[in-house]
Amino acid sequence: MQQTDVIIIGASASGLMCAIEAGKRGRKVTVLDHSNKVGKKILMSGGGRCNFTNYSVSAENYISHNPHFCKSALSRYTQWDFMELVKSHGIKFHEKSHGQLFCDHSAKDIVSMLLAECDRSGVSVHVNTSIDAVNKGPGQQFMVSSSMGNIQCEALVVATGGLSVPTLGASAFGYKLAEQFDIKVWPTSAALVPFTLQPEDKSKFSVLSGVAVDSIVSDATKSFRENILFTHRGLSGPAILQLSSYWRPGRTIQIDLLPDVDLFYELKSTKNRQPNTHLKTALLKYLPKRLVSLFLGQEFAESVLHGLNESEIKHIASLFKQWMIKPNGTEGYRTAEVTLGGVDCDALSSKTMECNNVSGLYFIGEVVDVTGWLGGYNFQWAWSSAWCAGQYV
Repeated sequence: MQQTDVIIIGASASGLMCAIEAGKRGRKVTVLDHSNKVGKKILMSGGGRCNFTNYSVSAENYISHNPHFCKSALSRYTQWDFMELVKSHGIKFHEKSHGQLFCDHSAKDIVSMLLAECDRSGVSVHVNTSIDAVNKGPGQQFMVSSSMGNIQCEALVVATGGLSVPTLGASAFGYKLAEQFDIKVWPTSAALVPFTLQPEDKSKFSVLSGVAVDSIVSDATKSFRENILFTHRGLSGPAILQLSSYWRPGRTIQIDLLPDVDLFYELKSTKNRQPNTHLKTALLKYLPKRLVSLFLGQEFAESVLHGLNESEIKHIASLFKQWMIKPNGTEGYRTAEVTLGGVDCDALSSKTMECNNVSGLYFIGEVVDVTGWLGGYNFQWAWSSAWCAGQYV
């Protein structure tokens, strides 16, 4: 039986961060991961440049059945703290938009930084290591049966992430482990994920694949403004991904394709000034040609403005300002950036991330029922929750 102080399951963003902090305290830390390399999700995030945090972080940027739970961790290890760590390793970064911070060079810089800090803290990291069983034995010790043998520890940290992007090795391991110890797990679903469309709509709008438009996307509960992107299967882009975390099957969404334009007023004004202008021509001032042609259809495509009455202009404006569409669903975990739901926050200490009823067992990062918006918020939750646990394991 091998002995260590802390076992962390998952060489993820949160797993490595927790290992670093525990190692700094002189704890003997062993990180186990079934993948062939560490930080796979870090490496693929942000188009390979890792959107590692955001200038503006608050509890409002997170979804949870306990919306207050994340406040403690986010306030004790902030985005500024992580930025200082990044700067100390000489990693250059930039703001892309909406406070989102990306590496100038590569996401590999973040992984290299974390591994360097692990080395400095004496952390032992093992990849290609499967776990067969976890049990709590006498004397409050955990026993982990793995492909590298049986290991005993005082503290066990679960940093296994959610179900998103299964090709990177995502699994339900963390949720099953929670249930093994009678810890509630909220139902999970794909979040920050593209919408698929109903067959008829998919057939109609797939010709717009590749077209991006600055829009306001809303449903009954939430509204986001950023680009939407038409795809072969449906709708994607930042605004769609953001709304997907709140959307529920069966709901219709509304899209304003011209957030800064009073289209009814603009078309009426153009009609008064230049009555012989074709409707399509007037709209091309604001929107891509393919989109205008498809949305107008044969009925209005070649209309001349002087031939349109006020109610017809109102109808045309509503086509672009109040486009209503009911998604068929989402693309699911295959392309989802994160997983909604997970280990119940009420079962954990917001100060330490330790289970209230199972001493020595901790859950951090995405496996917990805290889901961030697009824009670096999920990484910040990983850093913050991991840092907190690292002070106590």
